[in-house]
Amino acid sequence: MRMEEKDNALTVTQLTNLIKTMLEGSFPNILLKGEISNFRPNPSGHLYFVLKDNESQISAVMFRGKASSLLFQPKDGMLVLVKGSVSVYGPRGNYQIIINSMSKSGTGDIMEMIEMRKKKLAAEGLFDSSRKKPIPFFPKTVGVVTSPTGAALRDILQITRRRNDKVDVIVFPAVVQGEGAASTIISMIKTANYYKMCDVLIVGRGGGSLEDLLPFSDEGVVRAVAKSEIPVVSAVGHEIDWALTDYAADYRAPTPSAAAEICVPMKQDIISDINSAREMLYDTIKKRTEHLRLMLRTFTPESMELKFRSIEQPLLQRFDTARQELNENMVKLIQDRRDTISRCVQVLETCNPQTIFDRGYSMVTDAQNGKVIRNASDVTEGSEIIIRPANGMLRATVKSNSK
Repeated sequence: MRMEEKDNALTVTQLTNLIKTMLEGSFPNILLKGEISNFRPNPSGHLYFVLKDNESQISAVMFRGKASSLLFQPKDGMLVLVKGSVSVYGPRGNYQIIINSMSKSGTGDIMEMIEMRKKKLAAEGLFDSSRKKPIPFFPKTVGVVTSPTGAALRDILQITRRRNDKVDVIVFPAVVQGEGAASTIISMIKTANYYKMCDVLIVGRGGGSLEDLLPFSDEGVVRAVAKSEIPVVSAVGHEIDWALTDYAADYRAPTPSAAAEICVPMKQDIISDINSAREMLYDTIKKRTEHLRLMLRTFTPESMELKFRSIEQPLLQRFDTARQELNENMVKLIQDRRDTISRCVQVLETCNPQTIFDRGYSMVTDAQNGKVIRNASDVTEGSEIIIRPANGMLRATVKSNSK
């Protein structure tokens, strides 16, 4: 290379400044329509995102002063109309649009497609709460369907080790964005279920743009999650992100780290609960044992006899009372019967002819026919009669009779 060529060479900064001058001078105030993607609000108030259509995309920034006047909350998938200028960011050598104003222009293609798919799957009942399975309290093994090199897996492993080293983790490596991601996620979910390799399954990834998270809204992935016999926790992106697997899963975690905390119980908390339960059980058994011991002390021969006497005495008293009442009733009944018999004897004695005879009366009968003579006309002169006084018998002949 000749010396004059070296002297005419541009530095990277010089070239970037030239491009910056040309672009910013050519596009000072443009109107642009596009779909928001990879929306990243900054704590300072600045908004960073990407504007895209079906074939291209451009980085965009809206600084705090302009963003504070927005009447809506931007989000991924939203179709917007922006006004601003094209600028070049020198340190990275990329161009972007600096937005001065922004308004909603409808729903983005991706968001519209996801909403249509959501309605279809919801109509089939894939999101019904009745399908949800409970997350096991203490799983022996936790399965994770995610990228083996992603930060999400590192967070899950770190939290699992910290919370409970008795829980095993099986990683089901999957591509989580781009072409072929959905098929690998489906394959890993089916593998975990076919071999029953874990007690609960975390399906997810770290944060990303709407396009990055799109595999977790794939219809096949959603159906695989809903069909899983193993309880599934969906952990896609950050708390503001969402995917259709969140609706089909048995539980939705805002982040992969939160999914690990949901699935893995704190071992120290369990140990504390067990110790508390053991102490309560020991105290209960001790109190009941003391109570039984005090009860057993009352079962001495003397106390047993006293107890028996306390039971026997009222019974004996009731027996004596009943016997006395029975005797009294029998005596009274016998006396009543005796009085009745005496009255009957008295009546019979009163009606006895012998008694009448003893008072001086006699009975006269005809000697021939034995009939009792009640009137003088019953006999004639010369008739023989028999007279029966109280004792003996007299035979006589009638001399005369008078009426």
